Amino acid sequence: MKLPRPFDRLSARMLDAAMCGMMFAVQRRHRLDDGSREALSRYIDTCLPLSREEYYRVVPAEIAATNGALPSALTWASPITSGYRENDRVYALHFPAAAKDAPTILFLHALMSASDRGYRRWAARYNELGWGACFVHLPYHYSRVPRGYQNGELAVTADLVRNAEGVRQSVMEMRQLMAWLRAGGVREFGLWATSYGGWIGALLASVERDFRFVALLEPIVNVEHAIWQSPASAGLRRELRRAGIEPDLPARHFPLSSPLHGQPLCGGERVLLAAGEYDTIAPVADIARLQTLWPGSTLLREPQGHFGYRLMPAAWDWLSANGWLAV
Repeated sequence: MKLPRPFDRLSARMLDAAMCGMMFAVQRRHRLDDGSREALSRYIDTCLPLSREEYYRVVPAEIAATNGALPSALTWASPITSGYRENDRVYALHFPAAAKDAPTILFLHALMSASDRGYRRWAARYNELGWGACFVHLPYHYSRVPRGYQNGELAVTADLVRNAEGVRQSVMEMRQLMAWLRAGGVREFGLWATSYGGWIGALLASVERDFRFVALLEPIVNVEHAIWQSPASAGLRRELRRAGIEPDLPARHFPLSSPLHGQPLCGGERVLLAAGEYDTIAPVADIARLQTLWPGSTLLREPQGHFGYRLMPAAWDWLSANGWLAV
């Protein structure tokens, strides 16, 4: 029996608040030093002359694949050196299709994603339809967590330079993976990206065009809101203000790092946006704004907060009903 929407709203807000409280506790561990504002300003000044194509440039990679049991593990050196040995090695699970030229779905997980079990199940469903699949460990997550830190802890903190470089690292690594898959015969991709992964996916779609579809589930699209209004960033925000960093400084980087400042090269008609009606972290109004900026894109809404399980099945059903999953 479906619960009434007032209960949906209350439970969604309670769950989002609990998760934001956990993030606040994690963010408080990371303090900025006296030179942080100047370091951020220098970084942005260095980036300003670059186009998105230059900022997220493709760097040749030597990707090694394990043989034997499936999924196979793909590993390679990251094109960006972060200073953390674990994070500078990329890791992905590859669930190949029977046909080498079959399309491949790319999964980009959420911030602090706790388990890959659900993605393995979705990969199996795509395999059943003839698709290949790849699940990538984003920077500072899973196999890439530096010793002494929690899963995803270093991906989003008050260190905005590290945050930006982590997003940049993600996009560049995905482009390397796509190039490797193309060399093996893949000509078409799908993108299934959630929350933090949706932010990265939106940026990836602005520099790569070979997507049959792009499905962004509760993506972080408004970087200004993510920093200065989101309940998930309360600890980060307090530290930025203590260091004298005001909104106009990071805003100078948004042409490179904000989904609202780019367009999907595959065309908006190939984009599915999915939002939770009660989401306070990736508000439905921001995702609706992206839909307006990406003409032809579709917006799904489900009665959940940022942390919920309705959107993935809804997105699958929509993609299936509209023929995007047929091989």
